Amino acid sequence: MTLPDPASAGAPRPMLIPPTFPSALAQPPAAVAAPIAPPPTAQAPLPAAPRRAVGLYVWLGGVLILVAVVLVGYFLRAIGPGASLLGMILALVPLAGVLFALRLVDRWEPEPKGLVAIALGWGAIVSVAIALGVDLLILLTIGRSSSAIGDVLQSVIQAPVVEEIAKGLGVLLLFVAARRWFDGPVDGIVYGGLIGAGFAFTENIQYFAQAWIEGGPQLASATFFVRGILSPFAHVMFTAVTGFALGLAARRGASVRAAIGPWIAGLVGAVILHALWNGSALLGDFFALYTALQVPLFLVFIGGILMLRREESRLTRARLGDYAAAGWFTAEEVEMLATGAGRRRALAWARTLPGEKSAVMRRFIADATALAAARQRVISGRDRTASADERALLQRAVASRQALFVL
Repeated sequence: MTLPDPASAGAPRPMLIPPTFPSALAQPPAAVAAPIAPPPTAQAPLPAAPRRAVGLYVWLGGVLILVAVVLVGYFLRAIGPGASLLGMILALVPLAGVLFALRLVDRWEPEPKGLVAIALGWGAIVSVAIALGVDLLILLTIGRSSSAIGDVLQSVIQAPVVEEIAKGLGVLLLFVAARRWFDGPVDGIVYGGLIGAGFAFTENIQYFAQAWIEGGPQLASATFFVRGILSPFAHVMFTAVTGFALGLAARRGASVRAAIGPWIAGLVGAVILHALWNGSALLGDFFALYTALQVPLFLVFIGGILMLRREESRLTRARLGDYAAAGWFTAEEVEMLATGAGRRRALAWARTLPGEKSAVMRRFIADATALAAARQRVISGRDRTASADERALLQRAVASRQALFVL
């Protein structure tokens, strides 16, 4: 795509980065800021933000509601309303912590709230329904084995394979139906993590409720400690592997057909981690294996996310650098938009402007980040609508930038 000429936007613009002063009190009055050229006489109206996946929200939202009704009926019948309510309250505690952590991961370029809700709903409703349906089918066809070998096969083979496929189908669905919001590995980790978090939430309701029924407060507390405190990120990590694989495919511009291979590879990794986790709880000293294996894996997972976040920053700098080369942004503005520290300084500066314009600065940062992602989609060639998004986001970012200087 050929970048538009910024000269058409009017006279030279003031630089967005404020000068450095020894303290906030040393800053000059805002009234002496550099003048802003008036907008063109025939200024086009500000374009709307790129459209969301409305059809996906409607159809899949309806499916989620329908399956949720069936699932709630199953829980009320199987474990009763009182135990179900208690299990849900306890399950909300680890879910809140997991969602906060995923929000931090997703802070650079937040995913649409509708897709976040769909991912969480798929994990909490559809994935659980699939797993329960397969379990019921196996029970009706071959019966339930009461032997130790049967327990091992169910926990270490059946559960990891069925549950990860059920969750992985949700990640694949988002990749196919909402590709413009599935830009790379971080997006894949976020979507996979949300689906895993939703699945763990519903599964925890069942585990906590059954523990209360079978052993009262003592067993329920022990179960909450193991699942809610020691391992709230287990399912998140498993399904994030599938999301990471699809995110790599998205970053490389892979078609849906070409992404099936990476999806299967991600599923294999998720199944192996899941089976390893279940096996450590069933076959060995759980706490010893947790310390020696699971904790290091979690630390590696965190390190990988930090590396991916740096890559997101690098990509934002590179794509916005294309606009800086064409004259739309200065090099200092690109550096501000492409680093966490620069964004924090910009927000702090915006709060000192007349009218407290931190909201305008957040909008500018969000539009500029989305602009970089849209240009990357144009370069990769995987989104035919990305050029229109790029033009709209450029106009929105420029408008937000100019609004920062309007007194």
